[in-house]
Order: sequence, then structure tokens, then C-alpha cells
Amino acid sequence: MQEFFTRAKQIKLVIFDVDGVMTDGSLYLTDDGQELKAFNSLDGHGMKMLKRSGVDLAIITGRTSKLVLHRAKNLGIEHIYQGVENKVEAYEHLIDALQLAPENVAYMGDDVVDLPVMRRCGLALCVANGHQLAKQHAHFVTKLAGGHGAVREICELMMQAQGTYDAQMAQYLS
Repeated sequence: MQEFFTRAKQIKLVIFDVDGVMTDGSLYLTDDGQELKAFNSLDGHGMKMLKRSGVDLAIITGRTSKLVLHRAKNLGIEHIYQGVENKVEAYEHLIDALQLAPENVAYMGDDVVDLPVMRRCGLALCVANGHQLAKQHAHFVTKLAGGHGAVREICELMMQAQGTYDAQMAQYLS
């Protein structure tokens, strides 16, 4: 846990995978080919608080979905990379554009396709129900599963590490 807090203090950007991280990984397809996803509202509020606390948010995902654009807009996420076959290219483009060093970036994934970015960023995060290899290469593995509060868990721990948690919670306690 100490390693998490040490690394988390330096984070200015958190990048999230979508399927299996922001969702439980299930893909619901209608007869006409439309895709449905279920997002956790607690995760979403955690992301909004983390952003308000000064940490920027991004999405890099291999799939393409209008649902992800709608969710990102609702959460105030401006950096969205969809349909990405090579997540490292998107990651490098993003951190170059934002002029960030790898140690200032966290990445949250769940599967082996996330490993190339996880191995390059300052704080590699994996959900509890992620692939075993992804968990082995993560600096921190959540207690909660993807789509079931894992993102909120990370957001709150990150705010605690950066000393912004109490200020974010104070507005709900006054």
C-alpha cells in the first residue's frame, strides 16, 4: 500500500480502459448489432471528484462505441481514444500532447492487452477480476471488481494519497 501512495502522489492523469474496468466486461448486443454497456454510478461520481481534485482523466479502449462517448461527456473526460489496436501509441500520443512524464500517469486495465501501457506508466492498476498476468504486473490490484466499484476505489485512494479526499467529501458533510 505504501508503494501505491508514493506513486499516486505524483499522478496528474489517470487513463482508464473501458470493458472490464469501467464496466463488468459483459457485452450486450441487440439483434440489430447495437451494443449496450452498464456503467457503475459510484465509479462515475468517483471520477468526477478525482477530476475536480485536479487529476485529469482519459480513456483508451480497443472497442468503439457511442455509449463510451456519452459516458465520457457526462464525466467531463476530454481525452478519448477508441478503436485502438496499439494502446501504447495512444498512450504516448496523449502524454506527449499533455507534456507529462510517465511517472505522472496512472493506467487502469484488466487484461493482457493493457500490459504494454501498464509497464510504461508510473502507476499500473488492475481490477480484482482482471487477468492474472495483468494483476502480476500491476503496482496495485483493487479489492473490487471492474464495473462494481473498482474505479471508485482507485479514485478515493488517489485523492487520499494526494491529500484532496477530505475537501471532496466536506461538501457532502456540511
